Amino acid sequence: MTDTLPWLNPVRTQQLLDALAQRILIIDGAMGTMLQSYKLDEGGFRGERFASGKDAHHVHEHHGPGCDLKGNNDLLSLTQPDIIKAVHTAYLDAGADMVETNTFNSTTLSQADYHLEHLAYELNREGARIARECCDAAEAKTPDKPRFVIGVLGPTSRTASISPDVNNPGFRNVTFEELDTAYREATRGLLDGGADVIMVETIFDTLNAKAALYAIGREFERRGARVPIMISGTITDLSGRTLSGQTAEAFYYALRHAQPLSIGLNCALGATELRQYVEALSNIAECHVSTHPNAGLPNAFAEYDETPEQMARTVGEFATSGLVNFVGGCCGTTPAHIAAIAQAVGGIAPRTVPHAQAPGA
Repeated sequence: MTDTLPWLNPVRTQQLLDALAQRILIIDGAMGTMLQSYKLDEGGFRGERFASGKDAHHVHEHHGPGCDLKGNNDLLSLTQPDIIKAVHTAYLDAGADMVETNTFNSTTLSQADYHLEHLAYELNREGARIARECCDAAEAKTPDKPRFVIGVLGPTSRTASISPDVNNPGFRNVTFEELDTAYREATRGLLDGGADVIMVETIFDTLNAKAALYAIGREFERRGARVPIMISGTITDLSGRTLSGQTAEAFYYALRHAQPLSIGLNCALGATELRQYVEALSNIAECHVSTHPNAGLPNAFAEYDETPEQMARTVGEFATSGLVNFVGGCCGTTPAHIAAIAQAVGGIAPRTVPHAQAPGA
């Protein structure tokens, strides 16, 4: 059983558990929103390494100049690492206790869209290493405030529960085994790069998440050590359900066997719309509760209009109502949003975790 394994980094894990006992921890905001402000073109995404249309470090027969790389934000960890460092640092300066690695799409399954499957391990390792470097630099300035790296496992571009073909409901474009393999490789890279925790996030299909948790467990067993796990789902619309059909409560009960450090919700909805579902989790979860909502709902131009002040008021009420242990931001949020949220929840006691489960187990 992975829950009997020792911590991979017991000092860091204890620092995290101690901090959680004292206050609400701040997760950073959107990476993509910040990267868009750099207005990088195709050449900017390719950098020197991919300028020729091929990976200068790896011979890969499928990849060529005909495949655009613009929009592959995770690739910037390799081609524009200074930009990724600048984003992490901006969030740390805004008051974030935890930064998420730039690895949302760093699995073989998602990188297949760019014919860059061979980069999956490297993207995760470098994404975690860059975040670790930034956290260590911030912590050196404020030794009394440890900063933590969240190794991010995104949902992939596939879904194990739902057919992508409306005319063939029994069809699946991915298997559990394929997800397990992809997530294990990504987890290995995140841990090798220095992640303090692993977060399976923006979960729209609980079966994908089960594959991720299975893969994480297998990697822990291979190492003979573990790190805490965070789980964050996404309610896809105002029906209050995930894409694969579960309510927030069902989502928790389907995944509680993993004994996560936290369960939570992010993306898809703004804080106002998410509140009732965060409360539902808070009422039943035997672990910590997290939320990092969008900056409101997207407008007609797919942009987010909620100001830092508006969002901070809403998330601040989550805190005063005793619903949360972690708060942060997803799509449309910036360092200004995180700074406002950090100020709004500062000094407010975190949600009390029931004693039914050992902390961080």
